[in-house]
Amino acid sequence: MTTSPPPAARYSLAADEYLFVEVSEEMTLEAFFRALSITQRLRELALPGLIEICPANASYQVSYDPDRISAQTLIDTLEKLDAEVAARQRNTLTTRVVEVPVLYDDPWTRETLMRFRDRHQDPSGTDLDYAAQINGLPDAEAFIAAHSGNPWFVSMVGFVAGLPFMYQMVPRERQLQVPKYLRPRTDTPKQTVGYGGCFSCIYSVRGAGGYQMFGITPMPIYDPSGQQPHIDASMIFFRPGDIVLHRAIDRATYDRLDAEAKAGRFQPRVAPFEFDLDAFSRDPDAVAEQVKEVLHAH
Repeated sequence: MTTSPPPAARYSLAADEYLFVEVSEEMTLEAFFRALSITQRLRELALPGLIEICPANASYQVSYDPDRISAQTLIDTLEKLDAEVAARQRNTLTTRVVEVPVLYDDPWTRETLMRFRDRHQDPSGTDLDYAAQINGLPDAEAFIAAHSGNPWFVSMVGFVAGLPFMYQMVPRERQLQVPKYLRPRTDTPKQTVGYGGCFSCIYSVRGAGGYQMFGITPMPIYDPSGQQPHIDASMIFFRPGDIVLHRAIDRATYDRLDAEAKAGRFQPRVAPFEFDLDAFSRDPDAVAEQVKEVLHAH
């Protein structure tokens, strides 16, 4: 990892109750790690007047009560936290590894994508076929192996409630990249595993979307009903900093896990993990193997 100082953060006020902070113009693992570290420390301070803290890929936003804390006091605090993060000797994050079962090339997303081929770059095949082709892979099976073969970082949660944005923990030159649809769809099945640019996601609810569709997971990730034991009162399962491993499953396994989810008995495989950014920068493949070993041993 480079030892040069990080770029100065840019602070922008949004009306009287929001502060947007851009830590980098480029979305990188280092920028994400910096934003997440700052917001974690800010949350621990529990300053009077703080309402909500929302970390994102290379930025974060803070909602605050201007009658209890001034914008300048908040900016001064964040600049101090930023300096502390930059000065620390170890870049570590205590997080968790989550296994997400995926039925790739499932009948529901396949039926949906076929209804919207007029909005796609290559109407002659499926989204998986297209993704394999533009990434130089021989077929859809090879793309599935690449998609599920390495872990992913959850960099932010949002756009719609509970939707995680993830990018793969591999060197940049090995990142899978797939553009979004030419025009958005008006339908996407709930819990679709999608892809746009270098980001993978899981659609938390049914609705419009523009990401390529590769499969579907039986794992509930958004639960306004409060019936899923693995989701707390926030109604949202994923958190920024989570590490995800996708596991390809067959239809019989999907049906079994889906039945468990509908009965309120689904429990994902989750393991604690201490992520070291410097170790990852030196040897990303070794850290990826550690992630797999921790999860499989749990």
